[in-house]
Amino acid sequence: MARMDLGSAAPEPYKAIVEAAGAVDAGPLEATVRELVRIRASQLNGCVFCVDLHTRQARRQGERQERLDQLPVWEESELFSARERAALAYTEAVTRGVRVDAPLWERVCAHFPDEAERGHLVALAALINALNRLGVPLEMRPAS
Repeated sequence: MARMDLGSAAPEPYKAIVEAAGAVDAGPLEATVRELVRIRASQLNGCVFCVDLHTRQARRQGERQERLDQLPVWEESELFSARERAALAYTEAVTRGVRVDAPLWERVCAHFPDEAERGHLVALAALINALNRLGVPLEMRPAS
């Protein structure tokens, strides 16, 4: 059981976070990229709740288990597209607190030429990191 039910303890901020997640989901990024970003950031942050939630969601959307298995080593895997790799590289930099340098940003721009898509990728990476920073200290756990 989690240390706190944030939806009950702080309903207004919790509602705003849920609405932000809904806005990202309604945006132009394809579901595959959204879930890969969410899973990878959650793996790096050690958020078991979010890893469980988003791997389940990815499988429901048709993601292959083989790709989920290789996500922790995506840089060595041949199963991810150049577009997915750009999103994952950006996500890793943001999650690890590494500066997004010009070559990485240019790579993101090349694979996400639509500014709306790029904006949603930026928002998604920030949002999943914020959610992980709630889930980890609150010790949120997936249902048994």
